Amino acid sequence: MATVKRDSLPIRNEQDIVLARQAVRKLCQTLSFSLVDQTKMVTATSELARNAVVYGQGGTLECEIINDGTRSGLRLHFIDQGPGIPNLDLALTDGWTSGSGLGLGLSGARRLVNEFDIDSAPGKGTRVTVTRWK
Repeated sequence: MATVKRDSLPIRNEQDIVLARQAVRKLCQTLSFSLVDQTKMVTATSELARNAVVYGQGGTLECEIINDGTRSGLRLHFIDQGPGIPNLDLALTDGWTSGSGLGLGLSGARRLVNEFDIDSAPGKGTRVTVTRWK
């Protein structure tokens, strides 16, 4: 699999979440994603970036346009050095929240993309990787 383009954005506050959403929409348009697929990726970005700010004390969004020879896609990595997630199974359960949200951030983002991976442990931060293929 080849990375065609790579970019990185800080995610530290509400304004950075807005900028991340805009950047992901632009990348989706570059890939000629349908409006529905653009909306899914922007929504997943919003949820995961917000989690990085609220629960991870800020982090980084790494964006990659990727190509596996037969298809192109957009892969996003949301990385923070926060406290980590002690129970991933619970955190991925619809309706569960460690804060005041609706409990749909991680599980909702997972449903919006083609590929979803999360790596987290207490004291080690969190890395969520999502991919949508064209």
